Amino acid sequence: MLNRTELLRIFCCAAESSSFREAAHCLGISPQAVTRAVKELERLFGEPLFHRSTRQVQLSAFGTRLVEEARPALGGIDQLFHQHSRGRDQTLGGRVRMTVTQSIGHRVLVPLLAPLLREHPEIELDLRLNDVMADAVEAQIDIGIRIGTVRDRSYIARVVRPIALQVVATPELLERCGLPDNPLDLQRLPLSALVDRNNGRIWPWYFADQPQFVPSHPAFTSDDQEAECEAALCGLCIAQLPDYMVSAHIASGRLIELLPQSAPEPLDLFIYRPQRGPVPARVRLVYDHLTRYLGGAFDQDEAVQSH
Repeated sequence: MLNRTELLRIFCCAAESSSFREAAHCLGISPQAVTRAVKELERLFGEPLFHRSTRQVQLSAFGTRLVEEARPALGGIDQLFHQHSRGRDQTLGGRVRMTVTQSIGHRVLVPLLAPLLREHPEIELDLRLNDVMADAVEAQIDIGIRIGTVRDRSYIARVVRPIALQVVATPELLERCGLPDNPLDLQRLPLSALVDRNNGRIWPWYFADQPQFVPSHPAFTSDDQEAECEAALCGLCIAQLPDYMVSAHIASGRLIELLPQSAPEPLDLFIYRPQRGPVPARVRLVYDHLTRYLGGAFDQDEAVQSH
């Protein structure tokens, strides 16, 4: 069944045509579809819209009044769609709200999006830096970037890069405390602990050939990975951090990677958006740009830090 707006559109075309067949030709539908639309409107209004004979179809008095009232209403609807589809969407104007972890937002995302936003100043970027994965619908999030796995099937997600976890420390700390022989040996050394903001617990350390463990007596505890990385660089602790935060420091010699043979399987860096309705042109542009260039942006960021 057609919606009422479409029924009125068919009726107005029939009223302006010499026959239902001519109206059907103009609309690209069958004459039977025009007849059904008119009959449905007559049922809804309880009034005849046309007087029919074997030779002609003529508007009734009620049908004449209805055409006069329907034309401006339909014109307003057309103007509404024209204004928004030809205006904001076609010019990419409007807000794009994103959520991303703090370290990725600071290090990678803003520099990556800056050229695109300069090219399209009508896009209004609303960036929320948060390590907690928010409900995209409730928070009105258009695009999100996270590390781990996608548990919610209501999201459309795409993996863009593997993220390796690396255990690192400064040469000075290792000279003072000694090298660990295996992952369990780490517990005797000063370790960092990262607090999970979702539940207040400490994130465990992961390894390929040993069970995960939580540092029993951490030398440094924080709920911010950037602070954890700075603590490692200052020689306060050994930390297990994602590769994009430490690769450049390893290359420069400021940090040393420990127990690489025990490194766990890499995690997935993924970009996602809610699976609902049509995607505005501005959101599609940003999403496609990130899907295409986000993975390579990490390598560029590491190269810049190493110089």
